[in-house]
Amino acid sequence: MTKNQKLELTWIGKDKQPKLEPRILIEDPDKSYGDRNTENMLIFGDNLLALKALEQEFAGRIKCIYIDPPYNTGSAFTHYDDGLEHSLWLSLIRDRLEILWKLLHKDEGSLWISIDDYEMPYLRVLLDEICGRGCFLACNVWQKRYSRENREAIGDAHEYVLLYVKDPKKFKENRNKQPLGPKQLSVYKNSNNDPKGPWRSVSLSAQGYRPNQMYEIVSPSTGKRHKPPEGSCWKIIEPEYKRALEEGRMYFGKDGNAVPSRIQYLKDIEGMAPWTWWPHDEVGHTDESKKEIQALFGKSDTFDTPKPERLIERILHISSNPGDLVLDSFAGSGTTGAVAHKMGRKWIMVELGEHCHTHIQPRLQKVCDGTDQGGISKATNWQGGGGFKYYYMAPSLLKKDRYDQWVINVEYNPTMLAAAMAKHESFRYCPDEVYYWKQGQSSEKDFIFTTTAHLTPEHLDRIHEEMQPDDGLLICCKSHFEGADGKYSNITVKKIPSMLLGKCEFDRDDYSLNIVDMPRNPDDPAFVPTGPPVDEKKEDKTSKAEKAGQMNIFAGTGE
Repeated sequence: MTKNQKLELTWIGKDKQPKLEPRILIEDPDKSYGDRNTENMLIFGDNLLALKALEQEFAGRIKCIYIDPPYNTGSAFTHYDDGLEHSLWLSLIRDRLEILWKLLHKDEGSLWISIDDYEMPYLRVLLDEICGRGCFLACNVWQKRYSRENREAIGDAHEYVLLYVKDPKKFKENRNKQPLGPKQLSVYKNSNNDPKGPWRSVSLSAQGYRPNQMYEIVSPSTGKRHKPPEGSCWKIIEPEYKRALEEGRMYFGKDGNAVPSRIQYLKDIEGMAPWTWWPHDEVGHTDESKKEIQALFGKSDTFDTPKPERLIERILHISSNPGDLVLDSFAGSGTTGAVAHKMGRKWIMVELGEHCHTHIQPRLQKVCDGTDQGGISKATNWQGGGGFKYYYMAPSLLKKDRYDQWVINVEYNPTMLAAAMAKHESFRYCPDEVYYWKQGQSSEKDFIFTTTAHLTPEHLDRIHEEMQPDDGLLICCKSHFEGADGKYSNITVKKIPSMLLGKCEFDRDDYSLNIVDMPRNPDDPAFVPTGPPVDEKKEDKTSKAEKAGQMNIFAGTGE
């Protein structure tokens, strides 16, 4: 047995992982809405490419990630195609989880995943491998149905919400407790008009034997003596008991003879520690979630598998606070963004399907306007406000020409090219207002400059004269004079596109989870995803951004 062996889940194709192109994101102001200073982001595009686009700017910044991925049940939905062969599903979800885990805050970040029985066991093992088994915190059970399903052998009444956290200890220290519900509040009474408010009595005994917790307690009103029940001890040591007695926090029943208990005041209760059983009366059910969507879009244009807003509210309440950043890369009908917005969180959502425009956009517009009064709106007293910015991904930086050679995509203008090269080379795109060659930074003294012009000796000399002795500069250009790279020790010169080839997969736009009818006959040819259809007759080379008359590039700090 080798020393490097470890417990892991294996499947066909596990060793094949895509080399993702780090795309830039471009805002479309016509689709953005509300407050122009908002940090909320709605991204239209393949969610794996979108996560790669977010990785550089947002790694370690996301407080809470919730995803509701296709469950691989073999059922075809109106807005999702959910029927992947098992190994393919594992590969596709693995690639996304690896980036999601990197995006989480290093101390308080938490990852929540909705899943059903079919894939949950495999997903647990996969998450143990990606996140570390010590980062598993809970497998929450959500009661999604409140009525029996008599058509099945055993009715399907629940789903799971898996929870993995970056640091279990810090998450416990910082997570929020659940507020008391009607059932918990009903046990607090104030029959004696205590000025401290409603209270309840809590047992003072605990199982076990501890010598310093075996003392005798005497009722102050009747003198009756009490010892711990058989097989038990008191929960607190004697000095703590005497302090509670002096503060009026001990209770001996109405007649003063009952077994002693402690008084717990409602005003002192911060809330309840969350637990793993989430009943429908607390967090909603599927019928409730469908009615929420129907109220927004009507019965004829509903979404098949939404989650109730109360379910998402619980997740966000436990794991985040107002102002924290929340991410959902399987946005679906936009419930996560809607709930996060109403709860004062900042949010990022990613969606590839056309329902990004037919469902998510109008839904979030109603939230911003305050006209969405369903879901948790009344509980949070939501009156509207805020906004969101709509982004799409730039096309691939490189494409093949008619001679089958990789060239810079003609849809890239100089500004887009500079932003893209900064991202490819792990620089933060932040053009300097004084020195044009400082287009991005990777450290205080390391810069990047991208130009489409031929780099001449004179041009290089002028740049070098403006640099400080300890500055470092990477120049990316389409062509340069012989000997440019190496002329100055603190300047590196590389040619586009040759410097990029082999680093990632170019000209691939689709890594989506699509439904496929997998071949059952072993002699049938294997299925290979082809991606969306491409219009080869397209002659218009003008970029979408240029047509819109705007070039709002998102490739910088994310702030």
